[in-house]
Formats: sequence, C-alpha cells, structure tokens
Amino acid sequence: MKQNKLIHMWMQPSCRIHCLLSLNDVEIGLGYVLYCNPLLSDKYLPRSPASLLRFPNRRRVLSETRLFFDSTPTWFMSSKEKPTLGGQRIKTRKRNIAAPLDPAAFADAVVQIYLDNDGDLELIAKSIESSDLNFSRYGDTFFEVVFTGGRTQPGTTKPDEGERHPYSVLDCEAKRELILPSVIYIQKILRRRPFLIKNLENVMRRFLQSLEFFEENERVKLAIFTALAFSQKLSGLPPETVFQPLLKDNLVGKGLVLTFITDFFKEYLIDNSLDDLISILKRGKMEDNLLDFFPSGKRSAEAFSEHFTKAGLVPLVEHNDKKIFEVKVKEMKSTLTTQISEEADISEVIETVKQHVKDAKLPEIEVVRILWDVLMDAVQWSGKNQQQNANLALRQVKTWAKLLNTFCTSGKLELELLYKVQVQCYEDTKLMKLFPEVVRSLYDQDVLAEDTILHWFAKGTNPKGRQSFVKALEPFVKWLEEAEEEE
Repeated sequence: MKQNKLIHMWMQPSCRIHCLLSLNDVEIGLGYVLYCNPLLSDKYLPRSPASLLRFPNRRRVLSETRLFFDSTPTWFMSSKEKPTLGGQRIKTRKRNIAAPLDPAAFADAVVQIYLDNDGDLELIAKSIESSDLNFSRYGDTFFEVVFTGGRTQPGTTKPDEGERHPYSVLDCEAKRELILPSVIYIQKILRRRPFLIKNLENVMRRFLQSLEFFEENERVKLAIFTALAFSQKLSGLPPETVFQPLLKDNLVGKGLVLTFITDFFKEYLIDNSLDDLISILKRGKMEDNLLDFFPSGKRSAEAFSEHFTKAGLVPLVEHNDKKIFEVKVKEMKSTLTTQISEEADISEVIETVKQHVKDAKLPEIEVVRILWDVLMDAVQWSGKNQQQNANLALRQVKTWAKLLNTFCTSGKLELELLYKVQVQCYEDTKLMKLFPEVVRSLYDQDVLAEDTILHWFAKGTNPKGRQSFVKALEPFVKWLEEAEEEE
C-alpha cells in the first residue's frame, strides 16, 4: 500500500521530492530515474516503477542509479537555474562598422582611368568593368565625373578640389557626333550596373534645376545630350526626370527653360518623328502644358506659334494649333448641348455659337458639323422603339431648324450638312432607316435646298451607305423632279 502511494506520488512532478523520505522511498525514486533516463543501460530498465521492487538485480540497479543520481543531481529538480553572485555576461551581436565616405578618392580613381586611357571610352568602359571601385556607394560622384570631368561641390555644379579630366560631356564641342559616344558609353555602363540608373536620374535632375549656373554653350550640350539619350532610348532617364525639374519659376522667368527645350526639340526631331516627340511629352505629362515652358507674360497661342515657327519647328506649331482647336470645339459642344437640353431660347443659342466661332476662329464647315452633332447628342433616345426614335429625331430637326438655317448660308455648307447626316445615319443603327425622312424634314424647314439634294443624289462623293441611301431617297427625288417640271 505504501509502495503504491509512493509510485503515485512519483508520477506527479510536484510531489516527487516528497518520495525520498526513507531508504525504500529513495530506492523507488532512484529506480524510476533509471526507468525514465535513456542514458542508463537497457538491461536494467524495468517496465514500470512497481516492477523495480520485484526486479532480480534490485541491489545492483540501485547501486548504479545512485551513481547516476549523484552525477546528475538536477535531473529531477526544478528547471530554474540557481542565482549566482557573480552575474552573467550578456553576449552582444557584432555589427558591421561602415567605413567613412570618401567620394574624393573615388572621383580621383575614376579620373585616373580616363587619363590612363586618353579618353578612349571603349577602353574606359572595360577598365571600369574590371575595377573594384564601389559604384553602388558613389554612383552620383561617378556621373559627375562623366559630365563635368571631376567631382562637384555638394548640391551645386561648381567644381570641387581634386583631379579632373578633359574628356567629359561638357568639355567637348556642342556637336551631336561628339556627344553621341558619351551616350552610348553610359548605356553600356548602365547595362552592366543597372543600379546606377537612380544615380543618373539624381545628377540629371540636379543639373537641370541649376541651368542658370552653366554657360550658354554648356546648356546647349546638355540639351543635345538629353535629346540623344531619348533617341537612343537610354535606360534610366524617364521623361518626367527631364521635364518636371525644368519648371522652376526662376528658370522659366529668365527664358532659360524655353531656350533649352527648343534646342532639345530641334535635336530630337533630327532622327525622330513628331509622333515620337509627342509620346515623350505625354509620358512626361507635358503634352497639354507646353505653354508652361514660356515666361508668364508670353503664355499665349500666338507667342507659341511665333517662337517655334522662327525655330523651324512648324510641325510642332501645327500640332499645338490642332490641340487648341480640339479643346475649343469640346468646350463649344459642351455648352451648346447643355443649352439645347434645357431648351434655351434659339436666339440665345445662336449668339453662343457666334461667340465661340469668333473666339476659336472656327471655319464655317466645322460649325455646321458641330451643330448637327450637338442636336443629335441632346436627344434622349429610346432603347429599342424605332418609331419613337424617328419621332424624336424629326422633332429635334423641326425645333432647331432655325439654328441650322442661320449657319447653312450656302450650297456648299448645305451639302456638308447632308454629308454629315449621311455619315451619322450610316454609323448609328437606330438612325439608318431615317435618312430619307430626315432629309425630307430638312427640306420642309428650308434648311436644305432642292438643288443641294439633287446634286447629292447625282454626284455625291461620300461612299458610306450611299447605295442604300440613294435607293431610299429615290421616291422623294422623283417627286422633286416632277414638281420642278410642273413649275
């Protein structure tokens, strides 16, 4: 009974210390140590603490377990370590100690590579590739050496102390054939060390924001380099890196930005199309903001046209005029659509059209096209009811016939309106069957003359749906011809 109680207590860790009260208790406790510890010999291993009491070699087992017990006194004690008076040494992780920056030594080493190879960019690129210089740490310094021949003072373009070489971008002549090798050289460097792309952006941004500190011929060289960089698709030079830093008020106000961007445009268009230039301007978010390059007192369409025409960039002027025209047409359509939808007075709408025509200098043909688009855009079309759509279109023509009649003042303009109706009925399925009815309504409202309709029927030049529309209009044309014969 006592043995079972001791075994039960031994199975509970909190009571094990109380099992060692007598010799028999100690024997049971030490026997269980033998049972639980795999380090002891398997031949003494009983199946349970109770079987230890019936084990044949009990005395021998206890002698060996006492030895083990004496050598491992903490095996069945608390896992907490005893406190020590001497304290404990805390190990700390060793940290890498960064070497101090030394851009001067790096710049001198790069300059020496230029001097050793007499400015031969092919040999210089090979030497740089095989060197163990820390380009990841001194990338900005490297491009300073490439552009200016040496290191510049922090935050400026002024030369700093140290060695310099005469083979930089700014030291050569302002000719594209002399600057192009430097662009190709930088492209090779970036392909081998793409992490330098960010450093090139940093240096270009700093130089462009400091245009006023460069000489005039140096600014021309920077413009040529930038144009060639885009022509060669130099990686690491996104358009926003070039255009956005230029928009500093002091640089724009002095006219430096306009001169730089003009040189850039002229140089870039030598090898590229206007569409390529417009694509770059779009990526740089400048296509619709070209006037931002002009001083505040010259930001007008006339000043834009005059400046770039003198610079020989007529295609750019034509593109800008087209963009301005599109913007004004869009504004005019928006205004007229609102007035017509709200059923404003016709005289008020006519005055609005005249004002827009005067401001935008719109040609008469374009005005007629715009008016028809606006009238149709203002209609609240039905989804699938063809007859309702026909009634809406005819009602719109009848309501605003006076507006059309005011600006269709010649046979040429009437024919242009008829072509516009033809194209819309061809492209819009809900209006395709309405062409003869619309033409008849325009005739009844004195917008289209008889001669205009007959001319279109006999000699119309627009092929869109012409064959089917001529056939559909044939009964009306016969009626016109018979009425003319009767008269």
